[in-house]
Amino acid sequence: MAGVCCKNTASFSVFKRTLSVRGSASSASAPRPPALAVGRRGVQEGCLVARPHHLKLAGPYRHAACLFFSCQESMSETLRTCYVYLNQTSRSFAAVIQALDGELRHAVCIFYLVLRALDTVEDDMTIPLEKKVPLLHDFHTFLYEPDWCFTESKEKDRQVLEDFPSISVEFRNLGQEYRDVISDICHRMGVGMAEFLEKKVGTMQEWDKYCHYVAGLVGVGLSRLFSASQLEDPEVGRDTELANSMGLFLQKTNIIRDYLEDQQEGRAFWPQEAWSQFASRLEDFAQPQNLSSALACLNLLVTDALRHVPDVIAYLSRLRNQSVFNFCAIPQVMAIATLSACYNNPQVFQGVVKIRKGQAVTLMMEATNMQAVQSIIAQYTQEILQKVSLSDPSRDKTLCILGVIREKTLSKTALPSRAHHLSPFYLSAAMLLAALSWQYLSATQSPGSTDMQGS
Repeated sequence: MAGVCCKNTASFSVFKRTLSVRGSASSASAPRPPALAVGRRGVQEGCLVARPHHLKLAGPYRHAACLFFSCQESMSETLRTCYVYLNQTSRSFAAVIQALDGELRHAVCIFYLVLRALDTVEDDMTIPLEKKVPLLHDFHTFLYEPDWCFTESKEKDRQVLEDFPSISVEFRNLGQEYRDVISDICHRMGVGMAEFLEKKVGTMQEWDKYCHYVAGLVGVGLSRLFSASQLEDPEVGRDTELANSMGLFLQKTNIIRDYLEDQQEGRAFWPQEAWSQFASRLEDFAQPQNLSSALACLNLLVTDALRHVPDVIAYLSRLRNQSVFNFCAIPQVMAIATLSACYNNPQVFQGVVKIRKGQAVTLMMEATNMQAVQSIIAQYTQEILQKVSLSDPSRDKTLCILGVIREKTLSKTALPSRAHHLSPFYLSAAMLLAALSWQYLSATQSPGSTDMQGS
């Protein structure tokens, strides 16, 4: 197969791809947290929407935990159901979404579930094209049809389609400023999905376009939601170029890392323009005798992904709300850590490259201000620099972009405070809860399952 032919793939969206994390021996032996109750649905494994007394934290974090979850008590049944679905379908986004401030939390939750439902339609290879294309084109209109649902899907996340009325009613309960964004992005993404159902991604430019549809639009939509909430300045939502780069960096990282898994499942996401320079077939990279060529292609793609990092730094430096900053920064530092682990690594073609769970939780806890994020990015770009081979065909381009990133990480930027910022004490507790919930959701996820981002 040349490039990407989505007709034969089972994954289209950034929501289906997570940054893998490897558990340590200590985490494996640790007791699993108790299940958390959700409304009258009882105990739902992997759900974070809980009553405060179900979460046992000692010392100073106890009161912050109650504050963090207090709003769950007043949720409607359908909104609680939406958070159940959020936790069931995303182990990577669920924790950081639930740490967002105020009404933005609900808007982003619904945005995620709407795009998850759209993605589930695209993923389902049992739906014939003559039915799937109109579904993708018209999906945004179903948000305003109270009774619309789809019961013919065979996908594992089909509950978001079968119970779409629970999602759509909460969409209609959002403010108009949020509904306009979600509907528009859903429409544009559906059209893009339909375009790539049978289209192959050959050139690097087409790879960018593909990643824009599946991830860049997510970044654009989230940025517009941030601005609509007034937690961020209007410029954050208007600058679609930076927002698009946020999504592309995450998506390309996941595509690069998942080479072998995708090959084993009959999928191909690496662009033909890249791999055809080093092999006659993309699957040849999995053969040990082709390792040198495989690494050359790998390093070329990592270098291409790194060109988005300066935009990532510029985007994050504009953010002013702490919860939004955490939401955006955590996936990006996870991505740069993953890219560093993948660069010039034969394991990409022999197994799965994962960052350790302890390393991931450390990144989540540390990436709470711009200076820390710059330091993390500088650390991992330095690791990549040390692995650049004298004989690598992309050496000059790699060194060039690493130099640009280094300059950006040395610039002095900070996250100014605002009156509505949460206290450092509360933020520490919230981020601890996010990390713990992320570990719990990872532990309860079956080994062979995947989800999403980012973003």
